[in-house]
Amino acid sequence: MRVVAFNGSPRKGGNTERLLKRVLSVLDGEGIQTELVHIGGEKVHGCTACGKCFANQDGRCVFDDDIINECIGKMAAADGIVIGSPTYFADVSPETKALIDRAGFVAMANGRMFSRKVGAAVVAVRRAGGIHVFDTINHFFGISNMFTVGSIYWNIGFGLNPGDVEQDDEGMMTMEALGRNMAWIIRKIKA
Repeated sequence: MRVVAFNGSPRKGGNTERLLKRVLSVLDGEGIQTELVHIGGEKVHGCTACGKCFANQDGRCVFDDDIINECIGKMAAADGIVIGSPTYFADVSPETKALIDRAGFVAMANGRMFSRKVGAAVVAVRRAGGIHVFDTINHFFGISNMFTVGSIYWNIGFGLNPGDVEQDDEGMMTMEALGRNMAWIIRKIKA
């Protein structure tokens, strides 16, 4: 069993990464193999709606000049996908949006290749706007025919400066419960 997490924040060691690492540490403790991939700060571009993924049907985006195809391959190989993003003007970071759009179209073009995988959104927010980020990521899971995992509250941690989310006790407990819930549902599906 394997879960891949994507950090859409360009801040290495920032709050989004810390939230994701909390979820992944629980999954690791449950015996599930994990990987954290940093897409934030990478030079990626959005979907151009060229339709080549539907024409080629090779499980890849026609644009191969960034890390998105590598990410799509990791998503296809995983049982669970976690996407984490900071809140940028009440939405996901540009890198997160590029991943969602391009991976989503490639998956649709290739027999809905993420069907019945487990997905979870993780959001870092300073004050407000995080629910929209949470919704954006979960909409990707929903349209991809995936099972979305919840927790004891919305999968959001509050903080501005790197490390602030670690003072958000409820946010950290939410990430731990998310990891346990994700492990539980993956085991049920794989049984």
